[in-house]
Amino acid sequence: MNTLKFKTNIKCTGCISKASPILNEKLGEDQWDVDLMNLKKTLTVTTSVLNEAEVIEIVKESGFTAEPLD
Repeated sequence: MNTLKFKTNIKCTGCISKASPILNEKLGEDQWDVDLMNLKKTLTVTTSVLNEAEVIEIVKESGFTAEPLD
């Protein structure tokens, strides 16, 4: 399993509620989390099959953005 981290514009619980259906379906329930307390609003994804570009596209489908964190 790989852990991928992204800066995202998912910034509140309302945003998480909006994004959850697509992220749960495409990334897997309990395979992603957004740290709302971090200024960068860090999205952490645990996956063994997706790469950064695929995760960015899935987040985009949910109506938000994601940029890889170094």
